[in-house]
Amino acid sequence: MITVEDWAEIRRLHRAEGLPIKEIARQLGLARNTVRAALRSDRPPTYQRPSRGSVVDPYEPAIRALLATWPRMPGPVIAQRIDWPYSEGPLKKRLAKIRPEYVGVDPVSRTSYRPGELAQCDLWFPATKIPVGAGQARILPVLVMALGYSRFLSATVLPSRQTGDLLSGMWQLITGLGRVPRTLVWDREAGIAIKGRVNAPVAGFVGTLATRIQLAPPRDPEFKGIVERANGYLETSFLPGRSFTSPEDFTAQLDGWLVRANQRTVRSIAGRPAELLAADHAAMTVLPPVDPGTGLRHRTRLARDHYVRVDTCDYSVDPRVIGRFVDTYASLSTVTVVCDEEIVARHSRSWAQRVVVNDPAHLATAQALRREFAARREAGARAARQHADGHTVVLRALPDYDALFGVDFDPTPDLDPNPDTAEATPS
Repeated sequence: MITVEDWAEIRRLHRAEGLPIKEIARQLGLARNTVRAALRSDRPPTYQRPSRGSVVDPYEPAIRALLATWPRMPGPVIAQRIDWPYSEGPLKKRLAKIRPEYVGVDPVSRTSYRPGELAQCDLWFPATKIPVGAGQARILPVLVMALGYSRFLSATVLPSRQTGDLLSGMWQLITGLGRVPRTLVWDREAGIAIKGRVNAPVAGFVGTLATRIQLAPPRDPEFKGIVERANGYLETSFLPGRSFTSPEDFTAQLDGWLVRANQRTVRSIAGRPAELLAADHAAMTVLPPVDPGTGLRHRTRLARDHYVRVDTCDYSVDPRVIGRFVDTYASLSTVTVVCDEEIVARHSRSWAQRVVVNDPAHLATAQALRREFAARREAGARAARQHADGHTVVLRALPDYDALFGVDFDPTPDLDPNPDTAEATPS
């Protein structure tokens, strides 16, 4: 077989120099049939080593029979079923080659988005712990939202992954945009969807905003690849080299970084998100006339322990409403308790865990109520000790009544000091 250099020289001599085949063969020292074959070929010669086969070849029919029934059967199980006697390397290579014929291929298509069409949402968990007070530091979730058309990024840190906090975060980011994307894409986050369907608070939220939630298929992160790449961008470009003193400090640093990040040129859209945001904004829907339901909400009857629990923290409530139903609402920053449309407690929300938040006024009121209750109880006890005509009823000891009625009660048992002299009981 001739080399590529000989093939090229043969064609040059014949076409450019006009030499006959006999002369070309003489100059290059090749057979005339070799020169003829080179002139007939339009492509450079290639060398292909003949296949010597593989040790897997005799086992391939059995492998295919197993894959036809169980396309995802693991390689070690297949090796056991077919009594594979060799190392796992050749078998793994053959499985990688033929398994797609039975499992099927699910290619990801590149999608283009119209302005205002959607925003992809996801939670990012930075590895750096953030001080949250009470001597604690936590890894807090960060809600990230990326617009499909402009790739504009916005994000906010949250105290928890509960539904109410997720809705508060979404509402904060949407009001920051000033308009509502027509579709919000989420994965199957527990606070958003249960068994493939959005839960009731989320349905009410999107209904108020006149938008919709689109859930990604299970185990398919490419479905919301824009925000997934944004999470990676935050991980590699925002987080390194930073430290934080509080959630507020984290938010301030993140907001400053996002301003610069939205000025960068995104290769996939050949533009800057901050410049394309106007087109996105114009195609979105307007904000609703009323605020949607967000935050953590629950109703309970206030117990004698006049505290309500939000997440893992306890907040004091005015003890004068003990025994009545109270409604608790927790935003990202405040906790408010209402009884019969009257605010009976308002606290700054603690992002620490398992702490007790007190209002000094509530503690003082509780102490006054305890003193008042103790005084009423003592007055009632004094009234119970008085006769109807007003004289005091004397309370006597129980032995006085025994003596009055001639009862001689000795609690000590009568024991025989000499049990050996006791008469035997006849049988």
